[in-house]
Amino acid sequence: MLEGAFELLTAMERTRGAGLTRLSSESGLPKATAHRLLEQLIGLGAVERSADGYRIGSRMFQLGNRWQPHPGLRATAAEPARRLAAVTGAAVGIAVLRHDQTLVLDWASGETGAYTALRSRSAWPWYTAAGKVLAASPEYRFPPSSVPASWPREGRAIRESGVAVDQGILTPGVCSVAASLYDASGTPVAALFAATAPAHRPERLADAVRRTSTAISARLGRGRLRPAG
Repeated sequence: MLEGAFELLTAMERTRGAGLTRLSSESGLPKATAHRLLEQLIGLGAVERSADGYRIGSRMFQLGNRWQPHPGLRATAAEPARRLAAVTGAAVGIAVLRHDQTLVLDWASGETGAYTALRSRSAWPWYTAAGKVLAASPEYRFPPSSVPASWPREGRAIRESGVAVDQGILTPGVCSVAASLYDASGTPVAALFAATAPAHRPERLADAVRRTSTAISARLGRGRLRPAG
């Protein structure tokens, strides 16, 4: 039953909401089973009825917003991220890499206008700056078919510099710089990134992002970042 419920929720995410027939087809569940599970999920607040059928409910939003990959990460990163946004004018985010997607946990708004353009989305491809800096870690394993031919060289460069950069991946006209956040064992648990207009050269953000990521990592229980390489 739980597996079927998650198949339906995944189908709703993929279709951004749909009717019973399509959700049954997308999830691979018989229509009667899908209908029964949807009614149960509605009762729990995990699904809502809409004019077009069914969509993910507010309860899932509430639960998802409480998730974090490391205890205390949100609280620990909030003030340093806010200060970085205030000093640089960039929109600053905390992100994780899951299922080859960059998922944004929190934002701190800056003054460049990037935040307004980005705040409506919380997921991007893995090859954002935040995704790349986490993917460059030796701990991360791509599915075999997902490794770009150029990635080993780019991953080494990211490990050597400690930061990753992207141009126009989050949205056209916005670039971002990211550095990893580490737990006490030296494992990267998330990434700190700063997004701004290209007129604000991303190289100038790199040192500020590195310093802030070091401070957050120290507060997470690790005194210093792992040496590059």
